[in-house]
Amino acid sequence: MIKKFFTLSLLFAALMVAVNAQSQSQSVEGPEISFAESSKNFGDITQGDVVEHTFAFENTGNQPLIISNVLVTCGCTATNWPRDPIAAGKSSEITVRFDSKGKSGAQNKIITVVSNAVNPREKVSIKTNVLPKKKEDA
Repeated sequence: MIKKFFTLSLLFAALMVAVNAQSQSQSVEGPEISFAESSKNFGDITQGDVVEHTFAFENTGNQPLIISNVLVTCGCTATNWPRDPIAAGKSSEITVRFDSKGKSGAQNKIITVVSNAVNPREKVSIKTNVLPKKKEDA
């Protein structure tokens, strides 16, 4: 009986150590960028349309987040992003604008956010299907 109690006590202690180690490894040291959504699909748009979306994010880390650059895949996509540090626990946003002039078919534009976060290169995307302009009746 004492042997069983001793064995169960050891197993319980080992389990508690493992749970404690796992919870400590999950805490973030430094800034961390967490987006509310990673993608926006505009569906069908007509060639020449300009669409815009704002990606909200939060600094879920424990130090100020500094975004150093926001990279786009082509000149058809423009961004507006915060240049000032975002304090721990605070939120901000990145606005992405896509001009479909000269584009056709399925579009998937990747936006890479470069920062001092523990996840230093985060990606969001915008998707759409660009339909040809409708010919106007004469």
